[in-house]
Amino acid sequence: MEPDSVIEDKTIELMISNGTSSVIVSRKRPSEGNYQKEKDLCIKYFDQWSESDQVEFVEHLISRMCHYQHGHINSYLKPMLQRDFITALPEQGLDHIAENILSYLDARSLCAAELVCKEWQRVISEGMLWKKLIERMVRTDPLWKGLSERRGWDQYLFKNRPTDGPPNSFYRSLYPKIIQDIETIESNWRCGRHNLQRIQCRSENSKGVYCLQYDDEKIISGLRDNSIKIWDKTSLECLKVLTGHTGSVLCLQYDERVIVTGSSDSTVRVWDVNTGEVLNTLIHHNEAVLHLRFSNGLMVTCSKDRSIAVWDMASATDITLRRVLVGHRAAVNVVDFDDKYIVSASGDRTIKVWSTSTCEFVRTLNGHKRGIACLQYRDRLVVSGSSDNTIRLWDIECGACLRVLEGHEELVRCIRFDNKRIVSGAYDGKIKVWDLQAALDPRAPASTLCLRTLVEHSGRVFRLQFDEFQIISSSHDDTILIWDFLNVPPSAQNETRSPSRTYTYISR
Repeated sequence: MEPDSVIEDKTIELMISNGTSSVIVSRKRPSEGNYQKEKDLCIKYFDQWSESDQVEFVEHLISRMCHYQHGHINSYLKPMLQRDFITALPEQGLDHIAENILSYLDARSLCAAELVCKEWQRVISEGMLWKKLIERMVRTDPLWKGLSERRGWDQYLFKNRPTDGPPNSFYRSLYPKIIQDIETIESNWRCGRHNLQRIQCRSENSKGVYCLQYDDEKIISGLRDNSIKIWDKTSLECLKVLTGHTGSVLCLQYDERVIVTGSSDSTVRVWDVNTGEVLNTLIHHNEAVLHLRFSNGLMVTCSKDRSIAVWDMASATDITLRRVLVGHRAAVNVVDFDDKYIVSASGDRTIKVWSTSTCEFVRTLNGHKRGIACLQYRDRLVVSGSSDNTIRLWDIECGACLRVLEGHEELVRCIRFDNKRIVSGAYDGKIKVWDLQAALDPRAPASTLCLRTLVEHSGRVFRLQFDEFQIISSSHDDTILIWDFLNVPPSAQNETRSPSRTYTYISR
């Protein structure tokens, strides 16, 4: 043996920490002459072992090492463990798996993935992943879906790519334009910028539009003069007038088959939505039918006679009374329901919750100081408006009042909400837009909840409906107004308030 001999290519590095800095000290490894032979012999034996034996042996070796040796091994293993699977999969004929993995990325991550290397960019491009991202958003977000239909780019979606169809670059450039459109719409809602259209209903005797519902093609309205008028959504022309009620039409709902209306003549009428023919007349309530809802073979009506009627609706001509719910001490002004609960609100200042399946009473929500004129119920949330001029948000399961919204100066007559906003209309002639998510946050200051107040009606606001792009409202002033937040004139885009009479806004 030669004790002073060294193996020049073998070093041991010691990490010596001295406060904030670290010093790597390298020292030669003294070796005995038979080290190389012993190493070669170990490797020979190692190669003959099974994989599991090899792993067990290495684990045993590692367990006998010290901390700095573990650091060296970790640095050595890290690059060996990394795999560019997106590049590797196509080499194995598995392009579709690489595309499927990247298809879960959001837009920001997809942009970053394009910059990794040419192969990643190729997979994204040939996999049409920007197209798939847009399609995923359209499937899951009503704002995207509505925008695709209104802007016309839905024609490029949900189809196998034809040979002459748009390439991935088309969808890559379309995406930021969609985002810009969405940001503009959100800004228009917050700033009150819109295009206003007006339908003059021209009632002959008593004036006022008590109720309405709309879709992309038409608006159906119930009037104080006992008629139902159907309007073309684009031209705003009156397409049809339905007559038959002998009192004001106070409430209505329609689907693809029928229109159901309730009147101050105490009857409920069912009409063919296409022909306008009366299919059925329900005579049950003793006084005015104030509100109704129907869905999935069930209809609920409520009346000034203080009762709620639950109907089985097998067809337009086969409607039978299932149960009458009694408990309110004044007129029942509004009802709403889903598969779990029927919710009713009354002039007696209470909201009552009933089981949809059994029609049994569940609980009462107390808090309003005066009668309740309107409400909407969805999931766990109930939003109600009252003649105490306030709006309340409730958790239906525990009955707790989550928030009180103040701002209207008279009775809150109509209310609707979606995932983002509450829109309310009142006898003060104003429509208010509220931030729903902020209203549900107990930390949000009350002063931040009302986003915008819209003033254009010259009479009481009776009914409204809205979606991501518009509000449609009706009033005692005998008009229906369409507040369009999508197609805003360029002249109004840079203004939060227009000087013209057509756009009148009062903030909060």
